[in-house]
Amino acid sequence: MNIHLYQIAIVIISALMIYQGFDRFFKKQKQQTFSKLLARIFVWGGMIAIVIYPKISISLAKFIGIEGNINAVILVGFLLIFLIIFKLLNAIERLEQSMSILTRKDALKKITNLNEKE
Repeated sequence: MNIHLYQIAIVIISALMIYQGFDRFFKKQKQQTFSKLLARIFVWGGMIAIVIYPKISISLAKFIGIEGNINAVILVGFLLIFLIIFKLLNAIERLEQSMSILTRKDALKKITNLNEKE
């Protein structure tokens, strides 16, 4: 079995993503729910499995009914794009929470300043 550079890179990136999910979950961050952790494990674990055992994609393609291995690879590509979107949505969610906190603090300062002037 030949090991290629892309296989090593994908395994490392996938393992880091899974580790990050566990780290966030056990630190009880608001954005990391159990369902998000399971999705992360399933998707990135699947990437690891496909990279280590490429014949899985052929079996998966046949099981789903997709003709040819290239279509299974395209399917995995869509899955990767989905994950990127998932990460972007999490980042947007964090920004929205930060903006809400800042807006509340600013409003409380204004109310406090008005009460002091009276």
